[in-house]
Formats: sequence, structure tokens, C-alpha cells
Amino acid sequence: MQTASIEHGTISTLRGAAMPAPLAGPRFDINDSRVGRITCYGEAPSGSVLPPLLLVHSVNAAATAYEMKPLFDHYRGKRAVYAVDLPGFGLSDRTERAYTPRLMTDAIILAVREIGRRHGDAPIDLVALSLSCEFAARAATEMPNAFRSIALISPTGFTKRAERAAQESGSPDQTRAMPWLHSFLNVPLWKHGFFSALTSRAGIRFFLQKTFGSKQIDEGLLDYDYITTHQPGAENAPYYFVSGYLFTAKALNLYRALAMPVWMVHGVRGDFVDYEGKRQVEGLPNWSIEVFQTGALPHFEQPRKFLAAYEDFIRRVDGV
Repeated sequence: MQTASIEHGTISTLRGAAMPAPLAGPRFDINDSRVGRITCYGEAPSGSVLPPLLLVHSVNAAATAYEMKPLFDHYRGKRAVYAVDLPGFGLSDRTERAYTPRLMTDAIILAVREIGRRHGDAPIDLVALSLSCEFAARAATEMPNAFRSIALISPTGFTKRAERAAQESGSPDQTRAMPWLHSFLNVPLWKHGFFSALTSRAGIRFFLQKTFGSKQIDEGLLDYDYITTHQPGAENAPYYFVSGYLFTAKALNLYRALAMPVWMVHGVRGDFVDYEGKRQVEGLPNWSIEVFQTGALPHFEQPRKFLAAYEDFIRRVDGV
């Protein structure tokens, strides 16, 4: 049974540990018997006529809606803009349970439906980052009328390996799960200690440098990543992530099935530069692909250029 409740303020208390919200302004919770509680941020400014925009962060050890902060801050007050903390991250429910593509997809669908309810069921624009692009694509194939456009920032599922997997036989829901690795990480004796060591400030800086492809990282993102990874239950979802449970082996087929306008952007530096599989979609009439001379977070590194390119895409969606 789904319910939604409004909550204002910037501080949430998790088992006695105060954690600042990743984004400023109003927030609301959506409670669902299967997905649990997910926290969303944002509102519609008075007189806004533009379609609502939903921002979905990536999945990693330190993921939260903060990863979409440059876009959220830019659009706040200009159009109805929302962001969500996916299950296991940020201020959302971090219960110890199975974290799967189905769970993440359902969380996005819940957010989309709640935003639609607030805006007369108008189709939304959605921007997703990295692995969450796979969840967003699945949601959009399941309820296409709810989406006006999809923007994919540094999406997973476009590697040469993924391109081969998409052509192989097998279930479309097959993941890259490694149960043995999750069992090892989840041993109570070292479960929390290992994650704490992995998410030291030095450890987070190391991984962010690999993401940015440079030592010039966003220090605010580093600070918030450290805070969120030191909350109760912070390791639960990330352990499913590193064990491969959240990666869909045939994600490329989800992308190819998208019917609405799609804008894909990726960088050329760091650990996330294998996009050979994009040749499977770059000729499709509803797809636009742009390359930035950045790492995997172009909206942090080149926000003005990114926003200008995104706005150009939206104008094409509008037919202007």
C-alpha cells in the first residue's frame, strides 16, 4: 500500500545519527510495502508550466541524490524538479534485504507516479546517472506514457562485453550476480569494518579520482560521500552493487526498446570510457549522443556546457 507524506527541513535522524539532507528545500517520503520508504526532494514553483523533471543518482558505495545537485540547484525555482534517494541510499530505507534491479526500478516507478499525481499525470523528463540509467530504461519500457524524455549520463550497459551479452540467449532479467562474493562481504565478523575501511576519506577520494579521471574532484561531493557512508546500514545496498546483483546483463536491449526521445552523454577520462556498444543505438532516430571532454560526471565538471546541451535537447523534444 503506497502512501506519501510531506516533510520539510534539512536534517534527518537515522538511529540517533544526524545526517544533512543531500539537497536543499522540501522533501517527502513515499512508503510502499515492498519497496520500503524512499525519500524524494523538490517541488513545483508557482506558475510553472514546464513538464516535471526527475533526477536519479547512480549506484555505488556512496550514492545519494547529492550526485544530481548541480542540476537540482539549477532548475529549482525555474521548473518542477525532483530528485530521489534510491532504496539503500541517502535518507531512504537502508534495511538489510536483497537489492535488485526490480527493487530499484519499482522505486523509480513509485517516484514517477507520485510526481505524476502532483502534476495531472503529465509525462515527465528524467535524467539518470550511471547504473541507474538501466533502472530508468526498464521503468520507461514498462510505462512509456509516463515519460516525455530520458537523459542518460555515463550509462552502464554499453561496454563491448555488454554488447556481446545482449546478443546471447538467456533471460532478459539475468544479472551479473556473484553470490559467493556477497556471502563473503556479508560475514558479520568483518561486514561493517571492511566497509568503513573502504569508505575512509582517502578511499572515497581515490574512487572519485577514478570517476572524474583527474585529481580535481568536487570536494563537496567528497564530504557528503563520507557522511552518508558512515550511517547505519550504509553497507547493505553497496554490497549487492559490488557483488554484481544490480547489473542487468542485457541492459543494452532495454535501451534499444526506448521509444521516447533519448539523450546520452559520456566523458572520455577515468574508469568509465568503454562505450563501444553505443553503436547499437546511435543510428536510431530518437537517440542523440554527445561526448564531453570530462570524466563520468560532466554535470559537475562542466555544468554550463552540460546544461546548454541538455536544454538544446529539450528544445528538440518540444519541437522548437
